[in-house]
Amino acid sequence: MSRSLLALLFAVSASAVTPEVHRDLFYTEAKDKLQSLDVYSPPEGKDHPVIVWIHGGGWSKGDKASLQQKPQAFVDKGFVLVSVNYRLVPAVTVKDIMADLAQSVRWVRDHAAEHRGDANALIIMGHSAGAHLAALLCTDDRYLKAANVPMTSLKGCVPLDVSAYDIPKRIHDVDDGISKTFKTIFGQDEAAQLDVSPVHHVAKDKNIPSFLILHVASREDTKAQAHWLAGKLTASSIPARVVAAEGKTHGTISTDLGGADDQPTLELWKFLREVTGRP
Repeated sequence: MSRSLLALLFAVSASAVTPEVHRDLFYTEAKDKLQSLDVYSPPEGKDHPVIVWIHGGGWSKGDKASLQQKPQAFVDKGFVLVSVNYRLVPAVTVKDIMADLAQSVRWVRDHAAEHRGDANALIIMGHSAGAHLAALLCTDDRYLKAANVPMTSLKGCVPLDVSAYDIPKRIHDVDDGISKTFKTIFGQDEAAQLDVSPVHHVAKDKNIPSFLILHVASREDTKAQAHWLAGKLTASSIPARVVAAEGKTHGTISTDLGGADDQPTLELWKFLREVTGRP
């Protein structure tokens, strides 16, 4: 092995910190594994911004443990990472899922300082179904209000690659398997579909945070929905940027997140610096 490569490996290992990990913390009194979360935090310091990660899985499966390199990447950058489980369809409705997520954010605010985090510097992120849930949590303020969480504690929202920001529009625009799935998950009634569509809740003066919307460049449905949401946000004077991830698939846009040379990750670090004011 060359000296230069050895030096690079040493520099990488020296700069990395070992996350402090707390798993399976319950955020409701039910003590249900599906209402639990994992916390990965820097071992030192305080008032670190907190990333709340919502996993994907079509609203009916998935787990908080599926994080790949994210814990190390976020902790190395000085963030606390909280990965959340939630109850799943068909056992519960999407609105029940939203209530779970709001309760998880309440727990994060109540316990942030214990994990060296800042309760008023939260960034909500999610992939696939989790992207829809993240965007809805950050636009429909009813859920956080019910959990006594101020919208002002949210500094940013980063949804990754979903076509469910406007559910009736997606169903009307493309008649395919995804639209059929959406009707199963969200119901046949357009009013019910609209009620869980993030674009339907975008409005001024709700303290909706800034958005970075990531999508796979080659997926026309998620591209269209990303720009549709961004347009609604900017029309309401809410900062929003769309980034197309070149060369990614629906899976790798998430699994590659945190990589040193990953372009969506570089866009993410830039966005997080902007919304948190941290280096």
